[in-house]
Amino acid sequence: MIKEISNAWICRVSENKVLPVFGDLILENGVIQEIRRKNFNEYLSSKSSSKKNQFDAEGRVLTITNVNFHEHIYSRLAKGLPIKGSTDSFQNILKNIWWKLDTLLDQKMVESSAVLTSIESIKNGVAYIFDHHSSQSKPIGSLSVIAETLMKYKLNAVLAFETTDRNKNSIDSFNENKNNLNNNIDSKIKYLFGLHASFTVNNETLEKLGKLLSESNTGIHIHLCEDKLDRTLSKSRFGKLPLQRLIKYNLLNEKSILSHSIHLSPSEYRTIAGYGSAIALNPDSNLNNSVGINDFKSMADDQILLCGTDGMNANPAKSLKNLFLLMRHSGLSNEFVFNKISKIYFDQIEFIRRFFPDYSLLNIGEKANFIIWDYIPPTPIKKSNFFGHYIYGIIENHVSSLIVNGNFLMKNKKLIGIKESELNKTIYRDGKRLYNKFTKSVS
Repeated sequence: MIKEISNAWICRVSENKVLPVFGDLILENGVIQEIRRKNFNEYLSSKSSSKKNQFDAEGRVLTITNVNFHEHIYSRLAKGLPIKGSTDSFQNILKNIWWKLDTLLDQKMVESSAVLTSIESIKNGVAYIFDHHSSQSKPIGSLSVIAETLMKYKLNAVLAFETTDRNKNSIDSFNENKNNLNNNIDSKIKYLFGLHASFTVNNETLEKLGKLLSESNTGIHIHLCEDKLDRTLSKSRFGKLPLQRLIKYNLLNEKSILSHSIHLSPSEYRTIAGYGSAIALNPDSNLNNSVGINDFKSMADDQILLCGTDGMNANPAKSLKNLFLLMRHSGLSNEFVFNKISKIYFDQIEFIRRFFPDYSLLNIGEKANFIIWDYIPPTPIKKSNFFGHYIYGIIENHVSSLIVNGNFLMKNKKLIGIKESELNKTIYRDGKRLYNKFTKSVS
């Protein structure tokens, strides 16, 4: 267990401000005991030295850990699959890729997907994952497989299973969520109730869920209006728009995550904000599926915004940078976009603490959970320009080290206690089995 991080730009958070100070971080039993400020100019003229249980950051930036608010661990092996059939629309992408894939997964494939996600997440400084899982042929027990794997790699998570009525296992998918809601196997693992997009979930399921949520201290994790298809099919099949259905069955609350939420009106955005529910933005996936991007000017000012990857990668910081670029590309002013990015940064802290109140902001007495980025500021870094460094410098560089509870999960870009080469062999064997099953399913 490390006792001191020396010579770092420590970017602690207080009252929705990032306050960079240069100095040493003193740790004891995985907790921050002291921040010793140092004169950076004196450091520039000094010679480097290190002691036992001390790690010299050599002027690098240290920040809070990354959180992936919308991940799809089940998609991690879906690389280079022999896709047949059209992918010219969102409905065809679902039909010919994801709705085939999620019926082919067995528990060993799910486990390998979780192992690969853990490795990639650590490399990207992600210590917390909100996963939205789907293995529709084998729902029961799948969340336990993911939970045990993530705990093995010392990661925290909020898990959910995509309940859907589009297949014969809808009852099992409902029960996989229900059975885990009060499953407190470890303080590192929490649960939400997962739903696929509204147009694949019947009224009876939503009504049953509404009664369940009224008895549970949890929310839902759902794809909402990712594509216009969700609105048109929900309206034609159930007589109401997706958001209207969620409200009718009392499914919105301060723990609910509505992923994507692209095709919504200004009044719908205001309604979501009123319930305190969060919207998880996934720009990489939106671009890949050609479903559009959110209209940020239509969103309520108090709408909680989060950032996810939708299974495209394990790098939510990259997704945040893409959000920044998309907003700038759409003509929004530099001031508006930086304000929105900083809001997302602090919204994410507020929301993660609804599940993990001890999420560290790098203040004295908090957990020693943080990232050391491979970024040494080329100009002064301070409260007023942190996000300029963050967008154009920090997240454009690799994560150098990830520390959780005072222990290195990755140190100088090398995973600690993880035999990656051996794990990759098992991952490949399960990936090849998936590839072969997928090949047969489309032949």
